[in-house]
Amino acid sequence: MPLLTGLHRYPVKSMYRQSPDQLVLEPWGLRGDRRWMLARPGGLAVTQRDLPELARYRVEPDEDGALRITSPEGDLLRIPVPRADEGALATEADVFGARFAALEADPKTQLWFADRLGPHELGEIRLLHLADPRARRIAPDFSAPGETVSMADGFPLLAITTASVAALGEWLVEGGSPAVPLERFRPNLVIEGTEAWEEDGWRRVRIGEVTFRAVKLCGRCVVTTTDQETGERMGAEPLRTLAKRRRFEKKAAFGVNLIPERPDHVSGPDLGTLRVGDEVTVLARGERLPAA
Repeated sequence: MPLLTGLHRYPVKSMYRQSPDQLVLEPWGLRGDRRWMLARPGGLAVTQRDLPELARYRVEPDEDGALRITSPEGDLLRIPVPRADEGALATEADVFGARFAALEADPKTQLWFADRLGPHELGEIRLLHLADPRARRIAPDFSAPGETVSMADGFPLLAITTASVAALGEWLVEGGSPAVPLERFRPNLVIEGTEAWEEDGWRRVRIGEVTFRAVKLCGRCVVTTTDQETGERMGAEPLRTLAKRRRFEKKAAFGVNLIPERPDHVSGPDLGTLRVGDEVTVLARGERLPAA
């Protein structure tokens, strides 16, 4: 029986992960996952594609939603949740052309990042917060009306399987490169006990007490070449091998995007709790999912 063996969230887009034993699932993703992001002027997301060193920033959310961020140099800052009724500046965020309402963090926070992220050519970077997780709809080609996502690249969750990580590692070694750790793919869910690449054909999956629709394979980018501990680019792999061996619809595919389903008896935002060790059951399969 396949099992959920890893559970990861990223409180700030492109910063370091948290890996608790359990997390509440909401319609737009794991609770606390990517509700914050850095942005250029105009709202365009700043990620490890632009600044790979973001991987070195550690984040700890507080119970009230505030963040405690530690810089690579060890500087600590507590960032309160911006609130419109307390004067926080409203703005628009932009993730891959999807624009949605957000709030700017306080001026002290903006200065803290300005002091630590330069020099760069991205303009005045600001930290933004997604106050309303219903503000950004998932791409209509892959979602039902009303389904939304956080500040993640496009979908509420990304799942990978350890069997596919191992298969990719074998290809890399055959080509003279070392295998890469699964953290390079920045998954939310890590599943063990499947066949390699079987997730390509998933349609519905149950993990513990929650079910999901599998809607798309994840097209990968240069972030997979970034060491998630040091924030350094490590060369062309594994992206080069994925582009040769897993190229679908002009995308180098690895992992599967999931959208949670609402249980019949649940009306609020808490859809259930995911726990490391949960059993994973594939409820429906089909042809290979699209990658774009």
